[in-house]
Amino acid sequence: MITGHCECNKITFQVDGEINDFSHCHCSQCRRLHGAAYATFAGVRRCDFSYTSGQEQLTTYASSASHQRIFCKTCGSNIMVALSDEPDDFYLSMSAIDGDPKCPPGYHIFVASKAPWHNINDDLPQHDTFPEEY
Repeated sequence: MITGHCECNKITFQVDGEINDFSHCHCSQCRRLHGAAYATFAGVRRCDFSYTSGQEQLTTYASSASHQRIFCKTCGSNIMVALSDEPDDFYLSMSAIDGDPKCPPGYHIFVASKAPWHNINDDLPQHDTFPEEY
């Protein structure tokens, strides 16, 4: 089981399944929303995900027609992104996940819009936009 929480610990969640996708997003939205060079996401099946506390603390932001950002309205922690094009999955912010869960091989997305001051120093696959094979 995977568990997680927001910074103020009002929102807690669990995943009764595995991480099936592991990506590092370099798009300008993720950079601004996470205050970092990129945001790392763990893809999980929606049917395996549940909140264990704090659902009333959730708020959302539609960052595009297909992306719903879900975060804590008290501390601002990013919890996940829900994509309308992928109704069976959630993309949890790794920053909200506890411990060191097993992750599949990762990859970088939207590297065409990465911060110019950031260098990617690993050998993971890089994609200018969304990768077609994922």
